[in-house]
Amino acid sequence: MHVLEATLSERNYWSDLWNYRELFAILAWRDIAVRYKQTIIGVAWAVIRPLLTVVIFTVIFGKLVKLPSNGGVPYPILVFAGMLPWFLFSSVLSEASSSLINNANLIGKVYFPRLIVPASAGVVALVDFVINLAIFFGLMAWYGYAPSWHVVFLPVFIGFAVIASLGPALYITALNVKYRDVRYAIPFVIQFGLYVSPVGFSSDIIPSDMRFWYSLNPVVGVIDGFRWCLLGGESQIYPPGLFASIGVAGFMMWFGLRYFRRTERAFADLI
Repeated sequence: MHVLEATLSERNYWSDLWNYRELFAILAWRDIAVRYKQTIIGVAWAVIRPLLTVVIFTVIFGKLVKLPSNGGVPYPILVFAGMLPWFLFSSVLSEASSSLINNANLIGKVYFPRLIVPASAGVVALVDFVINLAIFFGLMAWYGYAPSWHVVFLPVFIGFAVIASLGPALYITALNVKYRDVRYAIPFVIQFGLYVSPVGFSSDIIPSDMRFWYSLNPVVGVIDGFRWCLLGGESQIYPPGLFASIGVAGFMMWFGLRYFRRTERAFADLI
């Protein structure tokens, strides 16, 4: 069996992530089993949550505030198309951010690449995403609305969403090991992000002179990309904003990974 030492080089660290792929699979499967087997409503929660959110946002933004949709897109579909990447982003951030604390016993007993823990925790979010995506296509069929050929680019924006969420998640989970009260701020950050991101409305309503700066929120580029993929010509991408979102997401991924690796050796002592 391959043995990983804490003193190995950076090059060997990344190769050892592959060598410990079975551990990654075990942790991911365990988290999925806990999520869906040891709950009262199980998979039903992954169905109820998005549908309830769509109803609330449609009533508030579509009926009361009367914000415009994209062309002829039914407002529930517009909301759901924005909610898909948001739930993926927020779920990866939430699951990964507390993963090291939740696996304190494992981390204190044996050395392995700690990056495996938050990465495997994010797999649960991908399972939820697949369920939500199936519901979305069912909703599109209900309204008689079909996606365009742009849908072939959806995997690219799924990867974009994972990168945009995993970067800050790595930073927060490493920070959470040292400062345990950080976890109390995560729900507030997620709730705040929901309302400043274009989940319940189209980013087209943002004034043109502010849209680039608004897109410095990386979730904006992710949501716009999802809507472009799923709604076709009814939703257009704003290229400067997309590149801004990609740049910020890339920087956050680099910064989060750098901070995680720099503090990783002290995790066992701090936990």
